[in-house]
Order: sequence, then C-alpha cells, then structure tokens
Amino acid sequence: MIRPVAIVDVSPKLPPELERLLELAYNMRWSWDHETAALFRRLDADLWVKTNYNPVWILGLIDQEKLDAAVNDTAFMASFRQVCDAYDAYMNATDTWYRTHYGEFDKPYIVYFSMEFGLATCLQNYSGGLGVLAGDHMKSASDLGLPLVGVGLLYQEGYFQQYLNQDGYQQERYPINDYSNLPVQPVYKDNGERLVITVPIAAETLHAYVWKVDIGRVQLYLLDATHPNNPPELHNLTDRLYGGDRRMRIRQEILLGIGGIRLLQALNIEPKVVHLNEGHSAFSALERIRMFMKQHPDLSFEEARNILASTSVYTIHTPVPAGLERFGYDLIDEHFPWLWKELGLTREQFHDLGREPMGDYDLFSLPVMALKMSAATNGVSRLHGEVSRNMWQWMFPEVPENEVPIGHVTNGIHVHTWLSREMANLFDRYLDPAWRVEPSLDHIWHDVERIPDPELWRVKSQRRARLVAFARARLRAQLEERGAPQSEVALADEVLNPDALTIGFARRFATYKRATLLFRDIDRLIRLVNDPERPVQFIFAGKAHPHDQPGKALIREIVHYSRMPELRHAIVFLENYDMTVARYMLQGADVWLNNPRRPKEASGTSGMKVIYNAGLNLSVLDGWWDEAYHPDYGWAIGNGEVYPEDQEELQDYIESEALYNLLEEDVIPLFYERRRDNMPHYWISKVKMGMKALAPFFTTHRMVQEYAEKYYLPSLERYERLIAKNAEAGKDFANWLINIKAVWDTIQIKHVQVSKESLTVGESLFVEAVIDLGKLTPNDVAVQLYSGKLDTNGLLIDGEAVDMTADSQSNGAYTFKGQITYLSSGERGVSVRVLPKNPNLTDPLLTGLILWASPDVITN
Repeated sequence: MIRPVAIVDVSPKLPPELERLLELAYNMRWSWDHETAALFRRLDADLWVKTNYNPVWILGLIDQEKLDAAVNDTAFMASFRQVCDAYDAYMNATDTWYRTHYGEFDKPYIVYFSMEFGLATCLQNYSGGLGVLAGDHMKSASDLGLPLVGVGLLYQEGYFQQYLNQDGYQQERYPINDYSNLPVQPVYKDNGERLVITVPIAAETLHAYVWKVDIGRVQLYLLDATHPNNPPELHNLTDRLYGGDRRMRIRQEILLGIGGIRLLQALNIEPKVVHLNEGHSAFSALERIRMFMKQHPDLSFEEARNILASTSVYTIHTPVPAGLERFGYDLIDEHFPWLWKELGLTREQFHDLGREPMGDYDLFSLPVMALKMSAATNGVSRLHGEVSRNMWQWMFPEVPENEVPIGHVTNGIHVHTWLSREMANLFDRYLDPAWRVEPSLDHIWHDVERIPDPELWRVKSQRRARLVAFARARLRAQLEERGAPQSEVALADEVLNPDALTIGFARRFATYKRATLLFRDIDRLIRLVNDPERPVQFIFAGKAHPHDQPGKALIREIVHYSRMPELRHAIVFLENYDMTVARYMLQGADVWLNNPRRPKEASGTSGMKVIYNAGLNLSVLDGWWDEAYHPDYGWAIGNGEVYPEDQEELQDYIESEALYNLLEEDVIPLFYERRRDNMPHYWISKVKMGMKALAPFFTTHRMVQEYAEKYYLPSLERYERLIAKNAEAGKDFANWLINIKAVWDTIQIKHVQVSKESLTVGESLFVEAVIDLGKLTPNDVAVQLYSGKLDTNGLLIDGEAVDMTADSQSNGAYTFKGQITYLSSGERGVSVRVLPKNPNLTDPLLTGLILWASPDVITN
C-alpha cells in the first residue's frame, strides 16, 4: 500500500460562459427545482443517470466538447440564463415568510441537529425516514427564509448499498464516498487553513474536518473524522451511519453533540434555539451548558441548565423502545469524567441525567436526558404524541397522562422534492401560482377541481408507465448482477402492466411494519393478481438493518413469492431503496400500502407523498393516517384496534383478512369502474377530494412554520430575556427554581370545600381551598381546580384544570377560590393541585413539582 506524499484537488474546467454551473451544482436547490435538474440532464443524459443524479460529478466527467457545444447551443444558453435568473431571485428574495412576519436577522440562531440528512440520492447521508424528514425540514426552512443552520456528520461510506444473493437474502456493500465529487465543500478559516474541531473521546482527542452543504438559503455543516492525526479507531468513526458497536455509536453521538456545539462556536454562530431531531445529539445540551458556565463563572450546573433548557426543543421519533439510544454506565464512565468535572457534578449526578430504570438494572438513556434538558418535547403525529405521553409518564409520576408535557407537531413533506415534473406542470396550469411558494394555504388546493379528469388521469398514467419501465430495467439489472439464467433475465421485460392497478409498499423492513401481511393467504393473492378483467400488481422496496435478521427474512420471503410462476408478472422487489426509487414509486403508484402494528408507526411520510402525485392510501390507522383518514380520501385497514403482544398472530390474521376484503370489494372495483371514455371518474374524484383536504396540511412548510411559531420564536424570546445584562434574569429565574424545589415539601393543602354534590347541566360548582404555602407566596404558585371523568377505579382521567385566585390570608394560610361549569351530565371527580408559577417557566409540569389535595381534606 502506497501512501501519497501530497493530495491535490482537481476541479472542472468550465468555459467562462458556464462558470455559474458550479454554483448551481453546489447548491442543493437543484434537488427540488425541476428546471435546474433538467439543465444538468440536458448536458449529458447518460452521465446524469451514471453519476446518480449528481451535477457536481457530471461537471467533473463531462467531455470538454460537450461543454463547448453547450455554449454554442442557443436553446441551452437561454435555459441556462433562465435558471440562473430564477436562482438569483430565490436566493436574494426579501419577502420570505420569516422576514415578512418577523423581520431581518444577521446570523442564523436556530440550530437543527440530526444524525442523518436525506437531501438527494447522490449524497448518501441518510438511512430512511428520519433523514429524509430532516432533509425536507432544511429545504422548507430555506423556502421560508428561517434563520436556521443544520449540524450533522458526514459519512465516508454512508448507509449501505443493498443487493440480494441468489436466495433473495440481503447483502450489504459500502462504497466509499468521494467528497470531491459530491455537493459538499470544505470549510476554511480566515487564514486559508481547513477548519478542524477537536473533541475529547475517552483518553484521545478527536480531530474533525468541517464540510458545508448549501441548501437553498440555509447551510448544513457536517463533521468528518477522517483527519490524519486521529488514531485508527477514531479515524473510522464516521465511516458508516449507524454502524459499529455501542462504543462506536456513543462516540459518533459525542462527536455530533459536543463537536456540533464546538463547530458553531468556531463559526461564530450563537445557538439561541437548539432543536434535537431525536436523542442522538443530546450531548449537545451538556456542551452548551459547559460553555455557558465558562462565560458565566458564577453559575452552577443547575442554574445554567435551568436557563438553557428553556431554549431547547426535542423531537421524539420512535414509539418502539428498542429504537431508543441507551448505554451501559461503563461507556459513560469511559468517556465523560472530564465533562462531569467541568460541570461540577459527581459521577452519580452525571449518571442521574440519563438514568432509565430497565427492571432489575438501569441504563443511561439519551431520550431521558433530552427530556430533562428541553423545555419543549414533541411527537411527530397526533397519535404519536398520545403514545409518547403514555411511554414517558413514568418520568412525571404525579402528572395525569393527558398532561404529560409532550406535545406533537405532525410531520409533512417538502412538496417540490417529491412532486413529479408532469404533475407540477399540471398544477401550474390550473392552481393559483402561489402553490409554488405557499403550498400550505387551503384555498390553493380548492382549484384541484378545475383540473379536467382526462388531464389528471393522463399524467397519472404516464407516471405509472414510467414506474413500470423503471422497475423492469432495475429488475433486469438485479438479475444480471446476481448471475440469473438468461431466460429469467429476459422475463424481466414482461413483468408488470402499465395499465394495471399498481400498489406500492416501500419502507424500512422492521418486523412491526409487517411487509409480508399481503402474503398470508397466497391462494387468495394469486386469484387477485391473475384476474384478467381487473389485474392488480405490487411493487416492494426497502432495506433491513444489517443486524436485523428477521427483517432480512421478510425480504427473502417476498423475493421467493415473486419467483412463483403465478406471481412473477405481478410482484416485484426493487433492490437498494433510495430517494430515486422512492420518487418513481411514489409518483407512479395508484395506491400506497402501509400496514404496521398500531401504534408503533410514529408518523410515516411516504404515504403523504402520494397525495400530491394523485395517489391514494390504504393503511392501518397509525401515525399520520390516524389523523388524516376519511373514507372520501382513502381506505383504513381495521378500526384502530390495539392488540396485546400475545395476540399478534390473531391480529395479523384479522388485519390480513381486512386487507384482502378492501382490495376485493373496494379498491380494485373502484379503479376499474369505467365509463364510456374508459376513465375511472369516481376514483379520480376520490383523488381530488384527498388532495383538496390533505395537501394543505401535510407539508413541511406547515410543519416548519408550526415549529417556528410554537417553539422556536418563544424559545428565542426566553433566551434573549434570560441572558440579557450578564444573564441577570436567567440567574434570578434559575435560583427561584432551585429555591422552589428546596421548599416545595413545606406546602400543605389543609382544607378543600365544594359548594354541593349534585348539579344540573349548565350549573357551576364553587370550590374553596385553604393552602399553607410555607415559605412561598401566591406569586410563586398556580393553584388549580381540577375536574374530570372517573375511570373504573374511581380515578380522575382526562381532567380539566381551572386556575383559582387567592382571596384572603389567615394564620399563614391562603384561601383560593375557583369555579367550573359542567356542560354535560355524568359523574365527575374534583380535586385541587398546586404547581410552580413563573413567567419564565415554559411548562410547570416539566419541573416535576406538583401537589395534589388528599381526599380526606375535602368537605361539602
């Protein structure tokens, strides 16, 4: 092996007239702008495919003659100038949503951390839904003009490339990413040297390069451990996404969290609001606190934590306990003694930051620490918010489940990234032009009714035909690569029917997603796909985690079924699911199938994407579909039942039968119900109703606006209020909270009196409570009347809290009064509770301080 004496970077040589192609190539706006992508495809269509749709690499490979010919091509240069003008108008816009509503800013102040970012097929820095959501979040932040910056890791090998062996069993390969041919750029210091961040990793110091990705108007910064000064075990740290053992994982997350905060400091970016996209980056909270304590040496850890937690947002992404990041204390002790010393904590105090009981033992949990370090936590759909409140209620033992401080912001998609060019052109003709910049406005989508059925159906049929052609080509390539007989390869050109009802299923092959539910009654499936009058076909894609043997077995099972003579023409599994495969499938499928075990799907976003591409959803009522479903827009498998784990076999049987029934009785008949013009008008009507109702909501524009208004902007206000004048307000607030915790046990609810036991609907109940506040005053607490329904054990559930007011004081105790009006009949429970109160307190329930009245103090 020969080590080079020097490394040189060879850049494309472009004619002066085309120099701006490099600027266009290095800004990921091309990944959602059809015209820019078409410009690069026009340079060399074969290279566009060969480079995995990578404009940077195209410019490095293309023949000089083709570039010179482009300069002399009047039509190409006209398109080039139009693209450049549109790019300049986008980048220099002063009327973005953020600037219009909230004014100018000098530097980004919102920092979005994520372990993965899915921006384009050529940049393999993602594994699945979490990364694609992060990529869409960044793109909408750009469109909306948010002062946001992203932080992540750059992986040398990325996530694995999937291929199947002769038996249909998943294999993995890890091609090396050539950063010089990717739309990423190294970051340099003012003196021209590469920017390098250092991070303590156990006994070593890791050196990390910094790379930048331009995503429209916002930037994403990525850390890369392949620095020559790193020892081998650290040099390989950013080789693979989610690769290696637990030690590798915690070290990746140290680099992401602690290295990410140090990166921002090096860039002179002050993180006023930090958004943790999952718990992988939770260590960023500790580094942020450490730096804040250095700036304010008189602050303790608890004071600094109380100040900075009020500016942190944590998004939970999984309701599956196995998907959470937990570590043994041996790894914590190996990596963090330096940090707990600098934070002024003992070993046990540091362990307590993430301690999660696991039955007979504890583990250090990043979600637990993220919850403790954030003032706002959310799930990613309405149902996931409910599931998360149940899942994490153990951290808030005195808080009713419905009030556990975890909200939800339902996911969305970046419409332009996932919309086919043909459908976008159709929208341009019939929708308000504002759909391109404000796709979450309701009235825009009402114009879907103006699209003539024949035009909508023609576009959908074109995309279905393109999907079939793409699937045939991919299948042929798959068979040739694994050395299949030539007779089998030849049959690849005969699979699927461009006019048949096409159903797509593509996602990570975790067992709870039940990829093989469709195959439980194989004879029934054979009858379905071989109906000569009403054919139906299924296209599958997806990867199993390299260590997930049951998930790999599901893929193998589907591949074996697809080789049966009776199913060969109608069942296809496409290898190496990525954003390109996803686009073809989502834009071409008539129906998107999703059948996880409820409620284990946090959100899911693939089904959202078919809405905009004139497709329909057939799904279990889980994740986003639980709040989106209506019979006018698609189909629901089951009625939202949740089965115990010991009845999973029964559940699979019942829901597979429901799936077959829906296909036979509803989906297939509706698709083939044609009039004399051979078009399914009722089907098209269903597509339009779904688009009108769902398209305005399930966008990342709406989602990012919701994050901004619900979390980012309030967090910014708290940050600026608390750190002003050497953090005087922050210190006062932190000390107030520390004092409240110290004296909370001195509060006593001595007596509660209710006005009567029987009321009629519309009548009010009056309640008085005598409370000894000990060393506190009414300004420090919120006293609330709490009333709600009773469960079978006589316990309050789904209660409503009403603030009570201090009326008088006597002998050191305060009398509080309140009332509640009942608008429906039934038995209701009544109680009184005390919570801390402070204008800087984001949510009093996050403090864990809550005092309930004892039943023996209540009188009538």
